[in-house]
Amino acid sequence: MKRAAAKRRASAPPDLAELVRLARAARHRASAPYSGFKVGAALLAESGEVVTGCNVESATYGLTMCAERVAIFKAISEGLHRFSAVAVVADSSRVSAPCGACRQVLWELGGDLWVRLADLKGKSRTLRLSELLPLPFDRRNL
Repeated sequence: MKRAAAKRRASAPPDLAELVRLARAARHRASAPYSGFKVGAALLAESGEVVTGCNVESATYGLTMCAERVAIFKAISEGLHRFSAVAVVADSSRVSAPCGACRQVLWELGGDLWVRLADLKGKSRTLRLSELLPLPFDRRNL
């Protein structure tokens, strides 16, 4: 398993243009009446299936769910458990990375995914989740 993980980390990122397109479309379904900050995510399963999510806000903010967690929770609930990439699209002055809670959940449920961050103007950045969460807390710590 360690060799497979090392091989996966060393491989080049897949073409994520379609994943970005799907994340951008999911962003239009976001419910962000308080912040106005709409985010879309698209999660690529190793099977090739894509599951999307958008952020859904609550007036209490603490009950708000981010697009990335919506996508991975939907995927898990549909029986998908192995993932290779996630795209996150937001309308901001720079590409927006997942929050800490999303990084943690993505790590625990998805592993060292490729992450494509994109804005609405075409700027993007691709990196591994391990670059966003270099010292993760996971089952190895328990």
